[in-house]
Amino acid sequence: MTAALPCLVLVLLCVLRAAAEVPVQPGFDTQKFAGKWRFAATVSNCSLYLRMKDRMKSPIVTVSFTPEGDLAMKLAWPLLELLFQQSGQAGHYTGMSAQEKRELRVMETDYSHYSIVHETQHSERQPSTTLQLLSGEQDVSPQLLQKFEELIPAAGLTKAVLAVLPKSGKCWQGRGARTAP
Repeated sequence: MTAALPCLVLVLLCVLRAAAEVPVQPGFDTQKFAGKWRFAATVSNCSLYLRMKDRMKSPIVTVSFTPEGDLAMKLAWPLLELLFQQSGQAGHYTGMSAQEKRELRVMETDYSHYSIVHETQHSERQPSTTLQLLSGEQDVSPQLLQKFEELIPAAGLTKAVLAVLPKSGKCWQGRGARTAP
């Protein structure tokens, strides 16, 4: 037990160091980021994701911001609502529950065609890292997908767990869907 403690401390330091090095979109603008996005590709080491990645569809997420500046995400399928508090740095948000702490960083976005989001879940059971490519349009260009794939190793993940998500079949309204809710 005492031998495992230094190893655990070392792992936690590595995770915290890696999270600190995740860049955030310079000059992040909440007004431009709010609206509907489609999950186009995801890569994660989360055990639930790994079990389901081959059966996943591309859900739509509605992003909004509270008057306090907190980020709210509402997924249409599966029905899920998440609230992240602003961390003091624009584009960096945190969330807490009894079992875990989450960090979400908007790494890069052009506010209309794509966003790359990095999320870490710190839990006693199983910490995980997720990198997501969100799209403001129904289709994603091969160049954008390649750009996303190039970021995978920097997140400590591998392309072996990448899922390029097929469309969910739900109604998609095109460019007009990127308007604020």
